[in-house]
Amino acid sequence: MKGMLAEIANMVKDFGSAPTFAEMPRKTLSDKGIAGPTAAHTIEEVHTPLNLAYLTFTTGSSAFQNIVGITFAELPQRVKASFTVLERAGLKPGDRVLVTYPPLVNVFSGESFKKYGLEWRFLVRSSRDAFLAALYEFQPKAVVGESSFIRASLEDAKHMGVADELPQNIILLTAGTPLDLELLPVAKAVLNAQVHDLYGCQEFGWLCMDGVPVRDDIQLVKLSGNAGQEMYELVVGGLPMGDSFPVSDTGHVCNKEGKIITYRRERTYPEYEVIVKATTLTSTVTLGRVARSILRIKGRVVKISPDVKTSAEHTVLELRPDYISAGIQEGIIIEGPEKTKFFDDMVQAQLDYQQKAKADPTWTKRN
Repeated sequence: MKGMLAEIANMVKDFGSAPTFAEMPRKTLSDKGIAGPTAAHTIEEVHTPLNLAYLTFTTGSSAFQNIVGITFAELPQRVKASFTVLERAGLKPGDRVLVTYPPLVNVFSGESFKKYGLEWRFLVRSSRDAFLAALYEFQPKAVVGESSFIRASLEDAKHMGVADELPQNIILLTAGTPLDLELLPVAKAVLNAQVHDLYGCQEFGWLCMDGVPVRDDIQLVKLSGNAGQEMYELVVGGLPMGDSFPVSDTGHVCNKEGKIITYRRERTYPEYEVIVKATTLTSTVTLGRVARSILRIKGRVVKISPDVKTSAEHTVLELRPDYISAGIQEGIIIEGPEKTKFFDDMVQAQLDYQQKAKADPTWTKRN
């Protein structure tokens, strides 16, 4: 027996049904397309589940950064929305793009940039002088970055007397925080730049550009009981963003056709929770797993109605606010398939996962 175990010990070093640490697939920052410096992060290796395309984090502008999981099922719509952004901006395959904050690539997804055929680069250091140096050396067609950072950097260039050495006719895709309106005249004067206002998040990708949706499953829900200016909750594929905006017939400052004033957003109050009223799934057990996954990786509360209809032709969701605070007696119904696309993609992600056994045989649970 001792000799047999010794033989087994030698065999598993050479081959086996499970990988060694060295044989495990790796998703590096370079693989994700975000291998650039930031002053807000350290680099930490993690074991990423095989059912997730990649991991990222929220920006944490108002709280701790939360981990976000991106499923394979949602990638096609994220890529499609990103292509819409790039096409509306006038970018073409082969164009150079300077990204000032590497995690912003995760909102597009590095796959979007690769498939579109862009060449993108990051700053040597996450600083304003490094940004100006990169503009001069890289000569990008477009810049993706936070608007106040870009404005302050361009003002530095004017004060230092180097503004005339910067490239012209740049496309600025501002993102991450509400648009700094003071950027517009500065960008025009220094770079003769075309400024665009992107609204989105790590959880859902890009949602609006210059007040115009870039996904087909976006819906605006008017807030009831809201004092003052009318505000509208932005809902993506049946899931509320928690952000509300005014809607204006005069248009967005960057595009008169854009009605959603994304640079004047407010947190929704009271916030909505999502109740599943009907599902295409045959099992409420699977539906419960979907709800828990959405909470864990997207940070949205989804509950299941006690009388939920299964095996339905399409998904039916109800947005239910805090009735006591809002004084509302009924919720808002959202019916699929078009307007529940994101939710349905998460359902598909769960089904895809359940069709695959857990890959690691050393992790076994008893029922």
